[in-house]
Amino acid sequence: MTSTDYENPYRPFPVRLFNRLGSAGRRLGVSGRLEADALLDAAQRKTGLSDFGDDGFLGALEVLVESINDEARLTPTGRVIQKSRLIGALVYRLRIEEVIRRHPEIDSMDLPSVVMVTGLQRTGTTLLQRLLNSLPGVRGVSGGEGLVPVPATDTSKPVERVRRRRAVLAEKTISYLAPDFMSIHQIDPSEPEEDVLLMDLDFKSQSPEATMRVPTYSRWLEGQDHTSTYEYFRRVLKVLCWQRPAGALVLKTPQHLEYLDVFLKVFPDATIAQTHRDPRIAVASFCSMVAHSCGIFSDDVDPAEIGRHWCRKTQRMVDLAMRTRSEANTDRFADVSYYELLEDPIAELRRICELAGIGFDIGAERAATRYLQANPQNRFGTHNYRLADFGLSEQVIDEAFSFYRQTHAIPFE
Repeated sequence: MTSTDYENPYRPFPVRLFNRLGSAGRRLGVSGRLEADALLDAAQRKTGLSDFGDDGFLGALEVLVESINDEARLTPTGRVIQKSRLIGALVYRLRIEEVIRRHPEIDSMDLPSVVMVTGLQRTGTTLLQRLLNSLPGVRGVSGGEGLVPVPATDTSKPVERVRRRRAVLAEKTISYLAPDFMSIHQIDPSEPEEDVLLMDLDFKSQSPEATMRVPTYSRWLEGQDHTSTYEYFRRVLKVLCWQRPAGALVLKTPQHLEYLDVFLKVFPDATIAQTHRDPRIAVASFCSMVAHSCGIFSDDVDPAEIGRHWCRKTQRMVDLAMRTRSEANTDRFADVSYYELLEDPIAELRRICELAGIGFDIGAERAATRYLQANPQNRFGTHNYRLADFGLSEQVIDEAFSFYRQTHAIPFE
């Protein structure tokens, strides 16, 4: 059972020691601040490349870096990891542009048919995504692709081997730093992950606020036009499909719910599968996930602050999605009850595939059944969480989500 002592994150001894040494260095005047220009220079030195593509991402990077510096309260370990992640994103922007320069036909490619899975966090989106991914001819964005969208141009190693090693390393690192996390979100190098990893390359995504305290960045992000980010996302997907073609592409991240209007503009032919679960459970579960994530990077985790932020944020997500859906073509949407998905996942899969024009024969049913048998619920342990741990109550959640619950006939769990 996962810990609910969010204010005292687990720390392996070597990490505690490194943090003490790093904190001592800061007291002696060693700056731990991140600088956008230094990150850009580091990526260019590492790759020998200079073209990052459209420079619209620079403003987002600068706001994010300042928010991390001023508000995130990272440990020395947290700063090292976040610096590495930011440089890594810039490295892959450079490499993506280089691949397209060498293969300009990528930009004129058509993507395969797209099924996008979205919904509030902790509502069955991962299960549905991975079930769809298990079907013949359908593929998601693998964890390895999210971490290594394109290989280094000077490597002789097969790209899938590189991706597999990176995905395994990421899994082992998270398991080492936060052993409880695997009970909350099952990371599997052989399975697809959230394509928010690709949105991170443009520095406009929910990832930072789900792993750090960055309120300035979060407020700034909500006021931006995300069209260019989704257009860049589509471009990266073309690069991935050029490397590994598919008959159909399944995408998944809750962030798409917040910017559903932009997604539909950039992916006009996509089929949307939206999952629904009791918000009392979904919000409490996700707040716990955020608290465990923040605890990897900071010793200063405030559960009440997390509760306030994500109660407002998730309400915003469903409100914006309902507004968009009221003006969109309803034939493109499949609403998926979390409870019906658990009760009869094959029936839900068949319904979505029929809507998307994806064949669902006996072979597809067998593939999905094999996935379900190999991945029973709670196989990594039980996730423990309560609304009260985050300063929230059932009344607060019910008031915030009453219209959403009524609109989609969501039962109390």
